[in-house]
Amino acid sequence: MDWSTIVDTLNATEVNTLSSVYKLLLSMILGCLVGYQRKKRGQTAGVRTFSLIAMGATLAMILSIYVPQEYLGLKNGDPGRIAAQVVTGIGFLGAGAIIQMKGSVRGLTTAAGIWMVATIGMAVGVGMYWISLIATLMILFVLAQLERFERHINMGNEARIIRVRVNGIVDDIEQYKKALRMHKVVLTNFYVDYDFDDNMTHLNLVVLVPENVNYITLFKTLKTVYSTKSITLSTQVSI
Repeated sequence: MDWSTIVDTLNATEVNTLSSVYKLLLSMILGCLVGYQRKKRGQTAGVRTFSLIAMGATLAMILSIYVPQEYLGLKNGDPGRIAAQVVTGIGFLGAGAIIQMKGSVRGLTTAAGIWMVATIGMAVGVGMYWISLIATLMILFVLAQLERFERHINMGNEARIIRVRVNGIVDDIEQYKKALRMHKVVLTNFYVDYDFDDNMTHLNLVVLVPENVNYITLFKTLKTVYSTKSITLSTQVSI
């Protein structure tokens, strides 16, 4: 078997053993590339998860083509019927990658990556090799380079709640606003709880904090505003 015959076999419309193995191998490699990047970022879903997702989606596409090809006739069958369920089913894995902890949602990017890798696996399954490779490179660019760009321009703001316990009854938070602005922190809302028995004020400052903020210096500045008992950081308000 010469090289041209092998290429024709790999690019054949009909399903055959050689092209199927090649597609599964290619989807495994592309999935590993994305999974490696996610694992480096400390995500639970890594190389094994992403490679299996890509291979599973590819195999689903191969089956979608093979079944009508062998049993119904390629023209009469519907190759997209099985593949359509991949998009729906992959949502369960994506949901599993999203973690919610005390109002903070993590894993959305990984969930989107899972969905995209599954789509790439489907593209490999129908023989769109170059599109699959380019799409993988674009995913890696988005995950790695755009994250650096966001940090460089200080694009990412995180919603946080700063809880301050102050001695005495506080009736003016203007000084807190000034202190927050010094650290480029935006106050979006606040909640006050007065404890007249103990002569204390509990402040819940709902803020948007830059990702690169130094909380130690921020809290040090807030501590000087009033006679402060304690300062804590949270992701949700308990009223």
